[in-house]
Amino acid sequence: MKKYILPMALVAIVVMSACTKSNDGFVKLFNGEDWTGWYLKIRSGDSLMAQKVYAIENGMVHVFGDAFPDSIELNTGENATHGLFYSEKEYSRFIFRFEYKWGIKIANNFDQWQYDAGFYYHVINDKIWPKGMEYQVRYNHITGLNHTGDMWCNGTRFDWTSGPEKRFLCENEGGKLQERRGGEHKAKLTTNFHALDNEWNSCEIIVMGDKYAIHKLNGEIVNMATNLSVSKGKIGLQSETAEIYYRNIYIKEFDEDIPMDKFLK
Repeated sequence: MKKYILPMALVAIVVMSACTKSNDGFVKLFNGEDWTGWYLKIRSGDSLMAQKVYAIENGMVHVFGDAFPDSIELNTGENATHGLFYSEKEYSRFIFRFEYKWGIKIANNFDQWQYDAGFYYHVINDKIWPKGMEYQVRYNHITGLNHTGDMWCNGTRFDWTSGPEKRFLCENEGGKLQERRGGEHKAKLTTNFHALDNEWNSCEIIVMGDKYAIHKLNGEIVNMATNLSVSKGKIGLQSETAEIYYRNIYIKEFDEDIPMDKFLK
């Protein structure tokens, strides 16, 4: 019987495929070693600085790591290190998952937006800041309120329902359809989050083209929108006002729309 020996390059591809795709169809988008499949962009346009803003450490992305002092550019109004690491590919129908935790360093306009970062999707340009939709990642240590899961539309529109406190509330729970507008759309209040305790939060964003978007935090649905004005685009994770770590970045794509009810059970 003949024995076949695979070329080393092919072996590497097979091993990489096995490591990056899980049994449930999720693909690991960030390999933990380099920026394959991504590119870095910060407001100043300084590519060397961008590599310091986004350090890769122990398989994670560390924003504002050891290369920076405890505070940088605070209250200068320039915010040169605002930015994102963007995907090279566009996505339309998907489930995106990542984990984050806060560090202690602060930067940029921290006095206005405390412990702020986020995940952008359906990006239709890659400016800082881009046109698209955002899953907000934020904690206000002054008020003690969580803002992770807030939905921002920047140059986009969608249908959204809320209660009297102008926070997300499902229509079947009494939420009323609001006028389509830009800006912040607050998630429902929850205590199901980690703030400055050095613990990880799990985030999941379910998007079906222009049909709907669902924001989940630690397994709980905290926000939702329908009838999106955009149907596809690049995705990206932010550097904004505070030190943050990102890890376990995965995506699962779909070829056709999945009914929203499947994800509301």
